[in-house]
Amino acid sequence: MASVLLVCLASYLLGSIPNGLVFGKLLWHVDLREYGSHNIGATNAWRTLGKGPGFLIFLLDFLKGALSVGLAEVFTASPLIMVIAGILAIVGHSCSLFLHFKGGKGVATGLGVIAMLMPVPSLIVFLVWLVIVMITKYVSLGSCIAAALVPVLAYVWGYPTPYVIFGVLAAAFIIIRHKSNIVRLMNGTENKIHAGHRD
Repeated sequence: MASVLLVCLASYLLGSIPNGLVFGKLLWHVDLREYGSHNIGATNAWRTLGKGPGFLIFLLDFLKGALSVGLAEVFTASPLIMVIAGILAIVGHSCSLFLHFKGGKGVATGLGVIAMLMPVPSLIVFLVWLVIVMITKYVSLGSCIAAALVPVLAYVWGYPTPYVIFGVLAAAFIIIRHKSNIVRLMNGTENKIHAGHRD
């Protein structure tokens, strides 16, 4: 029981680390909350700081999800706890302890989680996201569609029920976090992805 609690706490704390804010200030002397979408995630880092910084923030946020699931696997070997750890990492990223329970939208961290839980579906989800973003230039559209695919692919690939439930919960959470983007997509006012523009 103690190991489970420690893993859950560590997963939330890992998720809570605001990489975009920390490295934006440390390396580029920019507070991402003051530019673009005011979000600390990889998309705003890409838009505000450029492709390299955007990729770095994406990778660091991805690792938060992957490490959380990895910790659960090492210390508990329980698929259910692995799922819970992944959920807590996503929640930590979006409701960070260090940012007064605010944060990013959980896409990169969520991809890190499913990469550990379901490698093949995670690759398909990433490729679908990439194709949509390359064609439309709308990161939010790619993120919502990719998130919705996760529980479908988990079910089709025959993963355990906790993984399918995780897919449903994670997809719902990420789509809800994108509700303002969805409104802008419907109104035709959503921002397209361009690297390195501070506005």
